Amino acid sequence: MLDEFKTISGTSEGFYSEKRSKFLAFAHHVETLDEVKDIIAQYRKKYYDARHVCYAYMLGAARTDFRANDDGEPSSTAGKPILGQINSQELTDVLIVVVRYYGGVNLGTGGLIVAYREAAADALAHAQTEMRQVEEVITYTFAYPMMNDVMRIVKEMNPRILSQTYDNTCEIRLSIRQSEAEQLRQRLSKLSFE
Repeated sequence: MLDEFKTISGTSEGFYSEKRSKFLAFAHHVETLDEVKDIIAQYRKKYYDARHVCYAYMLGAARTDFRANDDGEPSSTAGKPILGQINSQELTDVLIVVVRYYGGVNLGTGGLIVAYREAAADALAHAQTEMRQVEEVITYTFAYPMMNDVMRIVKEMNPRILSQTYDNTCEIRLSIRQSEAEQLRQRLSKLSFE
């Protein structure tokens, strides 16, 4: 099971210019569609005087949730080349926005494809890439006397503890690598029957 994916951390910028047209590129780490929409709205507001604000994004470890937008440029000359850069590096949870200031000279479809591709590539070249794990959250409820047994399993399997409450009935929320989640679930459920 594939439970790792490659993404970027934070934000990075890139730039490309051709025949007086300027292409400002921004790569962002994103995790939700709402984040994507907010960031695009911010760029549209900040660069209100730009001719085009084109973008592409890829979300999720399975890399199945994606979109490319040409924002008025000829079909497939902006969003697709941007998305192509994300795909060529096998990245996900990434949004790249390219803002174009028109320089007065038409670049033609080939020129536009090259410009958007190069601007996106430059933004990714300045980005810090990292491998992340797909994690699953497991919530386990248990009686207080089982505390030592539960904590022994937590120590051995090393999941991240998201939250814990200790009372007559205790609850612990753990986040663990997806490929190890079933093993953790089984070990914890065995405690209930000991």
